[in-house]
Amino acid sequence: MFETIRNAFKIKDVRKKIFMTILFVILFRLGCYITVPGLSQIEIDENSGMTIFGLLNSITGSALSQGTLFSLGISPYINASIIVQLLTVAIPALERMSKEGEEGRKKIDKITRWVTLVLAIVSAVGIFLTLRNTTGYVNTSWLGGQYADFFATKGGQWIMGIYIVTVLVGGSMLCMWIGERITEYGVSNGISLLIFVGIVATAAQNLFSTLGNGNWQEALIFLAGLILVFTFIIWVDGAERKIKVQYAKQVKGNKMYGGQSTFIPIKVNASGVMPLIFAYALMSFPTMIIQTFWPTSNFNTWWINNMTANGTWVGVVVYNVILAILIFVFAYFYSQIQFNPVEISRNIQNNGGFVMGIRPGRETAEYLAKVVSRITLWGAVFLAIIAFVPSILFSIPGWVGMSTDTQLVSSMSATGMLIVVSVALEFNKALENQILMRHYKGLLGSNSKGFLR
Repeated sequence: MFETIRNAFKIKDVRKKIFMTILFVILFRLGCYITVPGLSQIEIDENSGMTIFGLLNSITGSALSQGTLFSLGISPYINASIIVQLLTVAIPALERMSKEGEEGRKKIDKITRWVTLVLAIVSAVGIFLTLRNTTGYVNTSWLGGQYADFFATKGGQWIMGIYIVTVLVGGSMLCMWIGERITEYGVSNGISLLIFVGIVATAAQNLFSTLGNGNWQEALIFLAGLILVFTFIIWVDGAERKIKVQYAKQVKGNKMYGGQSTFIPIKVNASGVMPLIFAYALMSFPTMIIQTFWPTSNFNTWWINNMTANGTWVGVVVYNVILAILIFVFAYFYSQIQFNPVEISRNIQNNGGFVMGIRPGRETAEYLAKVVSRITLWGAVFLAIIAFVPSILFSIPGWVGMSTDTQLVSSMSATGMLIVVSVALEFNKALENQILMRHYKGLLGSNSKGFLR
């Protein structure tokens, strides 16, 4: 990766793209420090790294806990993209639109932006209602005098709510714009890069805070555990099953075509981080609804104690068992969306190919479905391990009697680590493609000049 970056800076066009990427990333980080008037710092549970709230806070680079302009971050756009992607499979009109090439992609992007706006409004309203039910978070004292008294009334609270919701929604849409500009003028996918920057920034802040408190031993153990988990993720991320496909020889005129062999690569973790995000979101959704509308009820107390990751040991066991089941369900669900054995089998047969030892047609489709099902099982097991093992590994210092900074432990959630590794590999691959493309252009240019001479 370091060699790729060094070579990228030698090429003017690629170097310009890198600087544009850095510029937009700086703009994103500046927005994470612009506080929203009327919002105080939000206390997020120190053990919330395993919940959707902790994930959202890490994605935004702690902007959510600081009550800043980018508190919603890019999460509404991510959710909108997931929803539109699922609807594309379920709704024939959207499916046809997705197959219309560049024009269809523009239409899908436009629909995604409108869905992002709706989800940003819903998220901002939910955050405001939740904070309004908690004393001290919606603060009007900065207005002073009679203005503060007015906004303390019921009517004034609604005006303050509209203002805060508008600012948060605007910040989320600005994040989406920055991400799209990175994709257009910079390197790699801008949305993924903003998520990467937010997670790394949150972890770096907590790590420097731990070092500032003198807990350097804990920081070293944390970094060593982080390297082990990253190594394991990269090892599995690159694992794939290759199914050999042989193409028959065809004689057309005086020429012979085909007779080649190729492979169908099926990754062990083809679904990536999506099953984890779906599972965490579904597990956290009831808690968010209950704490928004019934924060002081007995049912809320029972739910926290028995159905969350921070309750009693029985509640923790129940929560983790349901979470593991959801990870497996969503892993298989997302695998069915991404890989269609019948369509792939038909394409292989139409091109005169066949899987070695398997008859073309229905038997090939059944074989591919069987292979994908087995590989998806191990991919789901990997995601379940990643969901639970890191939190246990990072808690080892507390077990041996050392001081444990819970913010440091929760700063790198399972989902966050998967995202960091995936985006880093994607960024490195994008740089390599940019370098390779420039080399091809240079080669074509030199050949054309020589030919003209």
